Amino acid sequence: MIWATSLLPPLEVPAIMRPMLKNLLKAMRPKQWIKNGLIFTALVFDQQLFNLSSFLRTFGGFLIFCLGASAVYLVNDLADLEQDRQHPVKRTRPLASGKLSKNVATIAAVLFSITALGLGFWLEIKFGLILLTYMVLNLLYSFYLKHIPIIDVLVIAAGFVLRVGAGVVLITVQRFSPWMYVCVTLISLFMGLGKRRAEMVLLADDANSHRRVLDGYTLSFIDHLLSIVSSTTILAYALYTFTAENLQGNYLMMLTIPFVIYGIFRYLFLIHVKAEGGAPEELLLSDKPLMATVALWGLTAVAILYFSL
Repeated sequence: MIWATSLLPPLEVPAIMRPMLKNLLKAMRPKQWIKNGLIFTALVFDQQLFNLSSFLRTFGGFLIFCLGASAVYLVNDLADLEQDRQHPVKRTRPLASGKLSKNVATIAAVLFSITALGLGFWLEIKFGLILLTYMVLNLLYSFYLKHIPIIDVLVIAAGFVLRVGAGVVLITVQRFSPWMYVCVTLISLFMGLGKRRAEMVLLADDANSHRRVLDGYTLSFIDHLLSIVSSTTILAYALYTFTAENLQGNYLMMLTIPFVIYGIFRYLFLIHVKAEGGAPEELLLSDKPLMATVALWGLTAVAILYFSL
């Protein structure tokens, strides 16, 4: 049997298909899968990070959510095809540049959606329902809701909260605090508004021709909203660190507050001074001070939750 198997030719992707698969993978936006890491929130803050069964279920949910999110990204790119071709940055995307055909993207979106939902309901019915809600909400966003000022960023925030909820239903939580929903809602609103501001600065007078919703915003209005959300985020997180039921009574989690403050200030610096923020997930992976802040916050929080007396 081993001899017969050795005679079989190795499986290789035909050369003609490699560019298509490469561009399909790019269109799936793997960099944005970092957002789905919020599924691990319940696992970490319910102090089940080292529970193998809970970890495997959460990791499986993460992979499934990535597949479902990629289906949404493909649909969104198909819906925005003409606008993206006029955008100074988005025109290089596989679909907008013509490197990936609409037919391939459509078929992939359908297959990814069916597979992700099937696996999601198989893993956990409530998880499947949350994933379905996320996908339907984002389809509505792609074709309608993203054109409505304020509603557009609220929908973006809802997507992040649904990710947290997806992680909650995958395990049996005992110490997870509802304060995390509040904090995630606020920080996602903060990043969503920052993204809108960066788009307005980048596109200048042509902003509304590339994204209609920008016609409903002004830089002054967004700056006011950013001020409200950033200050409220810091306050909400501070309240979480010394009022959440799941935390030890030693209040050590308050030591993580400076990381949150610096992270928000750093993001505001990147938005206002560096005119960045159009792709929050790329900033998190490229700006070293921001990366260090997130890493230090995470390590400190885990040390306090799992190793403090």
